[in-house]
Amino acid sequence: MVSRQTLEGLTKLGLRTLSSVGRLCARDRPEVTCPPKSVPSLAAGFPRADRRAYSPKRQSRTSRCYCLCAIIRPAGKLLDTKQEQSYALCLEDRLSGNLLNTKEKPRKTVGNQMASLLSALYDRAQTTFTLADAVEITRLRPALASSLLHKAAQRGLVSHLKRGVFVLVPPELGSATDYSGNPYLVARRLAGDAPNFISHASAMEIHRMVTQPQFVIFTSSTKRIPNRTLEGTEFRFVLIKPNHSFGTTKHWVTKQESVEISDLERTVIDGLRQPEYCGGVTEVAKALWMRRQDMQPSKLVDYALRLGVGAVARRLGYLLELSGIAPEVELARLRRVLTLTYLPLDPVLPREGPHVARWRLQLNISPEELEGVRTT
Repeated sequence: MVSRQTLEGLTKLGLRTLSSVGRLCARDRPEVTCPPKSVPSLAAGFPRADRRAYSPKRQSRTSRCYCLCAIIRPAGKLLDTKQEQSYALCLEDRLSGNLLNTKEKPRKTVGNQMASLLSALYDRAQTTFTLADAVEITRLRPALASSLLHKAAQRGLVSHLKRGVFVLVPPELGSATDYSGNPYLVARRLAGDAPNFISHASAMEIHRMVTQPQFVIFTSSTKRIPNRTLEGTEFRFVLIKPNHSFGTTKHWVTKQESVEISDLERTVIDGLRQPEYCGGVTEVAKALWMRRQDMQPSKLVDYALRLGVGAVARRLGYLLELSGIAPEVELARLRRVLTLTYLPLDPVLPREGPHVARWRLQLNISPEELEGVRTT
């Protein structure tokens, strides 16, 4: 039996503390198993007024503190579990319950159904997939397949991108669960079934038209899609008209998966239409010069005329003439569609500088600056 002096000490120190633990943890979800009925209650031998502090119902409501239960008797020592400065009674012999740490990372265990799904996806080399893909492979009802994927996401086997879209977490990441996959494949999945292609600065990076890494993934789509940020990568979607979805090519991300991207000429046209998505007209001029050997001037002019945007025709004609890439016959095709309105060479910069009547442009970037970027 525990001595009376020990009981009084525990009553003054331990019981008051355990009462506060019950109040602090009452709002948490119940995750701790109470001691079995065969185990003597910790309240045995304590004054009646304080037994409520050791009530199993109270202890079962804690989740963020450790739950210790006795088999024989309390030893009368206090244990600091470092969970919200709470205390629990230590045992003399052993514990009948387990120490619970709710912040422990889940184990990446795999059941039979999930193993079959993972094997099929890896056989397809399909790292990003949808709920419909999981239903097709597992032959489960959509509700059951959704539950299977939800549990897999909790264990860190897959990562949730958006509603109904998932990505496999590579095993080589170990216990890490935060993973968004290849950004180009993710952008394609986020765009859904609408026609889309990687464009602007992202396409410039793929075509090796820039010298600095890009941290935003630009995708042009015929459907309005909200921008998103996943695991530190920003995905921005540019709305285009259905008849402007042209000038694309296939880019293979893996041996089995590919995405549509704008080709060299369309990338330049998009940059001249929306320079703010490519770092400004200066970066577009630099990209045009870097890949000048692979550019087809006639295709550039065709794309500009097909797009039907006067600002693009002005800027393209001026840059082609300045760099000497296109022959005069192609430049004349662009000049025929110009109106009398003057537009800035770079809409991102202030409207200042001289005017060029030949191209109906206001040069807010000097020719010397544009020629200087060729050597950088």
